[in-house]
Amino acid sequence: MLLRAIPLAAALALAPWQAHAQAVALTGILGAKALLVVNGGAPRGVGPGESHQGVKVVSVGRDEAVVELAGVRRTLVLGEAPVSVGSRGAAPGRRVVLTADSRGHFVNSGTINGRPMQYLVDTGASTVAIGQPEADRMGLAYRGGQPVMLGTANGTAQGWRIKLDSVRIGDVEVLGVDAVVTPQAMPFVLLGNSFLNEFQMSRVNDQMVLEKRP
Repeated sequence: MLLRAIPLAAALALAPWQAHAQAVALTGILGAKALLVVNGGAPRGVGPGESHQGVKVVSVGRDEAVVELAGVRRTLVLGEAPVSVGSRGAAPGRRVVLTADSRGHFVNSGTINGRPMQYLVDTGASTVAIGQPEADRMGLAYRGGQPVMLGTANGTAQGWRIKLDSVRIGDVEVLGVDAVVTPQAMPFVLLGNSFLNEFQMSRVNDQMVLEKRP
């Protein structure tokens, strides 16, 4: 049986949530079941079509699970901050706190169009940039986008300008984000200013706070 998991303590520390909100984190994949932590409780293996504390699992993938909360479907990514859902009609999350790694980079996981991805915050990039192999994995239809010439280590190469339906990190989602698909592979999706400009950014020591603009 396949077991993919992160330490429970780490999952619970990924992000704070308010007591009145329904907070759900994906802490592992156990065979065909998702290991869910709901409101800080014990992990529970939940298969497609099953529910735990009102959270219904719709599907389970390799590193993600789609759940349904109060009629709204959300994608949970293994190791990502809990998704918080309050009472009916509650506003979506607006604040993300990121912690730098040992090299001072802000690297974490999120989703693009509901598909999991690993990102690196890059305040020097004008737009979100995605390597072609990663774009293929996420099923992005970039070849129908606007061709653009991009500078590379070996000169110039053709890339494509596209618009992403959704980019989500933590519990904050931005819709209609401009991006480029680069011909070369990259270890991370670069979150550039076409995404970051939607936030007010502040940094204290090794933490960066992104507060979504009204």
